[in-house]
Amino acid sequence: MSFQGSCHCGAVTFTVDAELPEKALSCNCSICRRKGSLLAFFPVDAFTLNSGQDRLTTYLFNSRQIHHQFCQVCGSEAFAHAKTPDGNEMYAINLRCVPDLDLDKLQIRHHDGASL
Repeated sequence: MSFQGSCHCGAVTFTVDAELPEKALSCNCSICRRKGSLLAFFPVDAFTLNSGQDRLTTYLFNSRQIHHQFCQVCGSEAFAHAKTPDGNEMYAINLRCVPDLDLDKLQIRHHDGASL
């Protein structure tokens, strides 16, 4: 099973080869708080960028470890990618950019990224 997502304007689209998640992370760091992201994490081999590679721009801040990917057209960040502490690559999917997901049914785990 897989699910799809996109930026707001549809220029950037992706597929994740996984079931729709039932849980999400809500982080209060400076960027997640401003964006209102609800995140779920997947291994790099589960992620496929279907369109919009030429429309993405990367934003790095703080430790410069997370590659926040923004659509240059609409400004949405549908996903980011980074390495986990043990060195594995992963994608953080902004579940607000997955139209088939009922956000009200997600179990939300809060993460205090502002204190890190």
